Amino acid sequence: MNFDVQQIRKDFPALHQEIYGRPLVYFDNAATSQKPQVVIDRISEYYRTINSNVHRGVHHLSQQATDAFESSRNHIQQYINAQHAREVVITKGATDSINLVASSFGQKYLKQGDEVIISSLEHHANIVPWQVICEKTGAQLKVIPLTESSTLDLQAFQKMLNKKTKIVAVGHISNALGVVNPIREIIEMAHDFDIPVMVDGAQGIVHEKVDVQALDCDFYCFSSHKFYGPMGVGVLYGKTYWLSAMPPYQTGGEMIKSVTFEKTTYNDLPFKFETGTPNVADVIGFESAIKYIEDIGIAHIKTYEDDLLEYGIQKLKAIDGLRILAEGAPKAGVISFLLKDIHPYDAGTIIDKFGIAVRTGNHCAQPVMDLLEVPGSIRASMAFYNTREEIDRLVEAILKVREMFA
Repeated sequence: MNFDVQQIRKDFPALHQEIYGRPLVYFDNAATSQKPQVVIDRISEYYRTINSNVHRGVHHLSQQATDAFESSRNHIQQYINAQHAREVVITKGATDSINLVASSFGQKYLKQGDEVIISSLEHHANIVPWQVICEKTGAQLKVIPLTESSTLDLQAFQKMLNKKTKIVAVGHISNALGVVNPIREIIEMAHDFDIPVMVDGAQGIVHEKVDVQALDCDFYCFSSHKFYGPMGVGVLYGKTYWLSAMPPYQTGGEMIKSVTFEKTTYNDLPFKFETGTPNVADVIGFESAIKYIEDIGIAHIKTYEDDLLEYGIQKLKAIDGLRILAEGAPKAGVISFLLKDIHPYDAGTIIDKFGIAVRTGNHCAQPVMDLLEVPGSIRASMAFYNTREEIDRLVEAILKVREMFA
């Protein structure tokens, strides 16, 4: 494998700065990733040379913008191996994508007494939208419990599936703990009951190759900004069958075919779900991020990140008084830990003074923290531009925290 992390780091300008007089160590990638220069340049180039609205325009710049925008959609389709470009809906982010599915699917298919299944490991973005639509429709929200090793209890999940279950919504990888869920098995189990499955892939697509046809998921949601692209862009993949049947999520320009004061007819897929002016520059920037990842190779990235994660776990678990959450579970990219009885916020504040960015708190996953009976955690989330030397610096900072609170 020809993987040169030092060469890769040169592509990310934000990594080369000092925080409190120390070189930055960025371990907050699960919240958002840093951006390679090619992404920044692509966005700047759009505003310098094209900067026109997409679709409907007959002038040259509008056609250029439309071609670039739709090329980006096609590239996303190819990257996730969707069957059709119409199955790729551009949204504002993974949260927006989940809200779209919950609202539109729920409006169409949920009624009093129906059931929606999520898991104990979900981000708030894959909990609250389902709570809201269940309150509106009278459906019930069911939750897959955890095993003692903080993995999903598939035996319990099997028993939960029944004719009342209308949809299963589950994360690919836990943002709070890094636990990799067996989504292929979950999808197969649900499909045995003809139940559709929505996967929150905000963390999943970052760490491994996603093939939506191979998974046979009905919906897959993810964001650009965690995948080395700009903020404000997301993707909803949905099978044509479901997207065709579901009503529009929002209304206005672009998602219409014709409008009179008496009646409106809606546009074809995917435009039925894309209202108003899209975030053209950042969608195009996201395509550049995908190209960048393809040039390196997601398989190479996964191999490197898995090795880095294993190194980090071994180094951190050797620290006296440090507890890694969900240590025995299959993981990707995240070490979530506590240090003795030191509050995560206090520890994170001190670690920051060493120029190291970690995240503290419940990571928008309060229910799982409540289940683990912890106030939150310190989360070090890694990317392929991080290094073993940076992990060593984190260890030094943690040892200093422990010394200060001794």
